Amino acid sequence: MSEILPWITLVVCAGAALARFPSAVRGVNPALFFIFMLATVAAVLSIEQFYVAIDGALGARNITHVVLRLIVFATIYLIALRVTKGFGAPDAHRMIAGPPGLAMLGIFSAALVVIFLMMDASASSVGFREAGTSAWNEALMPYYWAAARGYLAYVSLALLPALLRSVKESLPGLVRTGAALMAAGAVATVAGLCLEFAPPQLLPAAPAVNNGAVVFYISGLVMVWLARVKAASPRGHGTSSTDG
Repeated sequence: MSEILPWITLVVCAGAALARFPSAVRGVNPALFFIFMLATVAAVLSIEQFYVAIDGALGARNITHVVLRLIVFATIYLIALRVTKGFGAPDAHRMIAGPPGLAMLGIFSAALVVIFLMMDASASSVGFREAGTSAWNEALMPYYWAAARGYLAYVSLALLPALLRSVKESLPGLVRTGAALMAAGAVATVAGLCLEFAPPQLLPAAPAVNNGAVVFYISGLVMVWLARVKAASPRGHGTSSTDG
């Protein structure tokens, strides 16, 4: 099952990107397409066959894993910008895009890279779990994963109140569904961080939780986009454009 989950995530992300491609080519809301593309790239790098091939070209030292984590940082940052602006959450926007948020992004990104550079070289491992082959790497691994998951949890916690509030407001059904899905993604993201420090017997649940977080976030964005398309359709209350 754990081997199938990354492929499901890839299908969801790639499908969303392909659906947005025609509008992006016309210059309509290209930022949303870019988010879906980043998520697709991250999903590709999370699949063992692609990861091993790409990392092998980079020296087979798991550099690809650091690149993957930084892409995920960028993806959730861009998602957060859209959510805080679209759902009217200025406080959350400041926590993410203001000086405190940018400082957190810089700190977690720098910590991730520095801890990785401190580790001994290890063979390519898509989950980076096999990198703890030495006592030194095993000691550093919890800090690496704390940096990798910490920023995602920070952003998710900043977004969660606005998303939950939007679920309860008198908004179109698709918008509330999108907010609920992204709220589930935020909860799953925080749970993913907690699992890094949970007993080893709970670790097998991590792939489902982490892939679920991505699927929830991307699906939520798709729901909000569909709500805009519906509102802009001739039978909606907006213009006749469906490019939302």
